[in-house]
Amino acid sequence: MTVAPVSADRRDGGSAFRHEAMFYASDEAFVDGTLAFIREGLEADEPILVVVNRAKLDWLREGLGEDAGGQVRFADMSGVGANPARIIPAWRDFVSEHAAPGRRLRGIGEPISPSRSAAELVECHRHESLLNLAFADTTGFHLLCPYDVSALGPDVIDQATANHPHIRQDGVERESASYEGLETVEAPFAAPLPEPSVRPRELAFRRGSLRSVRPFVSGCASSAGFSPAKLGDLLLAATEVASNSIRHAGGEGRMRVWREGRVLICEVQDSGRIDQPLVGRERPADGQLGGYGLWLANQLCDLVQVRSFPVGSVVRLHMRVG
Repeated sequence: MTVAPVSADRRDGGSAFRHEAMFYASDEAFVDGTLAFIREGLEADEPILVVVNRAKLDWLREGLGEDAGGQVRFADMSGVGANPARIIPAWRDFVSEHAAPGRRLRGIGEPISPSRSAAELVECHRHESLLNLAFADTTGFHLLCPYDVSALGPDVIDQATANHPHIRQDGVERESASYEGLETVEAPFAAPLPEPSVRPRELAFRRGSLRSVRPFVSGCASSAGFSPAKLGDLLLAATEVASNSIRHAGGEGRMRVWREGRVLICEVQDSGRIDQPLVGRERPADGQLGGYGLWLANQLCDLVQVRSFPVGSVVRLHMRVG
């Protein structure tokens, strides 16, 4: 981890979006650091949203007591960010609700924990990186992202320094010399996805044969033990993503379905290019044409992975059995 001191003229972040990782090594350090951050906001009369796990919410509520009043709002990350792609829309709702000329806002969000799967960790890192783009033009918003250095691997912490322009640890604030900048975020995300651990079932589809997708996915999932509701969600998401291939990628695509432990994965490949980094993370506006497929998939699935390569794009839908 490499960091550099913050220059005096950038210490307070001005009026721009300030995205900061807070490294802590104990429960006490987490509570001390986040309570200090919250109390700074309370003193400045800033609306605050805290999105962490339920146990930490209880610690902070207890630490604040009646001081929180109606100024601090709490939300459980296990609900808001079970799929990391749903977190940016939640922050945007908060900002939209409270934004006003000259008004400053604060947030605390901890999407990364040791309980995350490898695929979820990758998408959490992607989320943290995209925050810099999603709020690049937002003034007065200070977002603090805690990281437990005692429980997370060095690679996770290194990635945090690449995704956050600012770092704080033991009360000391610094700029991250490893921050990758918006240029990296804006480029198509082409990180390779691991190959299936088992041989997947495959279906080629094209315009006129889209109706084959639902029975294909249903057949693959029939013995997995899905509830009718979850199976219905997966079928809808898979159909929407396949429809995107028909509309935007030459009218054809290929679907693969396989199981990894208790997760069923449905993957759609096509020859199209996805050049919108925030696709699926921005709520479609009323009357908007397009943009609904990946948004809907993120609302229905436990995890969605989107990649775009020179030869085409891949979307993976993850749904836990149950």
